[in-house]
Amino acid sequence: MTTTQEMTLNTEPFVVNIGPVHPSTHGVFRMRCKLDGEVVIDIEPVFGYLHRGIEKLAEERTYTGFIPLTDRLDYISPMSNNLGYCLAVEKLAGIKVPERAEYIRVIMAELQRLANHCVAVGSMLNDAGAYFTPFMYTFRERERIIDLFDMVCGQRLTYNYMRIGGVSQDIPAEFLPALEKVVKRLTKFLKEYERLLKQNEILLARAKGVGILSKELAINCGISGPVARASGIKWDLRKADPYSIYDRFEFDIPTGENGDCYDRYRVRIEEMTQSLRIIEQASKQIPGGPIKADLPHIIYPPAGEVYAHIEAPKGELGFYIVSDNSIAPYRCHVRPTSLINLAALRQMVKGWKIADLILIFGSIDITMGEVDR
Repeated sequence: MTTTQEMTLNTEPFVVNIGPVHPSTHGVFRMRCKLDGEVVIDIEPVFGYLHRGIEKLAEERTYTGFIPLTDRLDYISPMSNNLGYCLAVEKLAGIKVPERAEYIRVIMAELQRLANHCVAVGSMLNDAGAYFTPFMYTFRERERIIDLFDMVCGQRLTYNYMRIGGVSQDIPAEFLPALEKVVKRLTKFLKEYERLLKQNEILLARAKGVGILSKELAINCGISGPVARASGIKWDLRKADPYSIYDRFEFDIPTGENGDCYDRYRVRIEEMTQSLRIIEQASKQIPGGPIKADLPHIIYPPAGEVYAHIEAPKGELGFYIVSDNSIAPYRCHVRPTSLINLAALRQMVKGWKIADLILIFGSIDITMGEVDR
């Protein structure tokens, strides 16, 4: 007669490095993952592979000369970086921006939000295993927006258009008709995209209830932007601390309930609809007049310090500048949205499988140029 003894299988945790050069890390980012089989026990984020010393370089550039370096922070959203920095300098120097320039800035900032979310949503769905089709759909629409940026500043990647006191040049005559066509196209596209994916059972299975970020943890970690709003935090600087002329427009702040990957996807889609609302209002109200304040190329802001922030596509982007009344900042520091939004990654991925880790990380939407600087 044989007896069967119950055997206990003891597994030994092991470490897997994802990155620093890996398609799923969206840049040169490394995660040292401690795994038990496929289950994530712990992770250690490793930064610094893309550090270029941009904040230090600001001390060696004129205030205007530093603007192109802001493009290299979040290189998916260069226009937003330009705007945040210019607002800080204008606040420091007491510069009044002409009305027409304010409207142009809002239009560009919201187009930039749309372009950013096209990348964020498309790449997240790619991380979820939806292959390349949703990714190419969003990139196709993003190209229409890039055409508009090319029209006003001649660039398609690190587009540089904002200037201290306004914008570099006026929009051409064909811009507003082209903008109207893009708005109509994107409105139709978003409805089509919603029909394809909102109730897609694969997306629901992969994203619903996965990578939950609680409201309390999001607040404690200083999370902002769509990631915070997906956790139910109704906080948007365009409403909470209005800058430029955002208080003149009607738009809503989309929020989620569960703070999971699906809610982060949904909030971005709904934000795109709100951006289109703002663009439609701004394009109808845009006045004539100058597009830049009458300023010398070299400015000498008074000694002092200032902090200005904007609701960038990924969250709160801030610039802290100290002036000693010279032609360059004495000190410049960036509040990087991507870095701070990564603060809760460790808690979000514990207990999930490694395939879920890739999706959770992708749902945060980071750019490594802003993380490392």
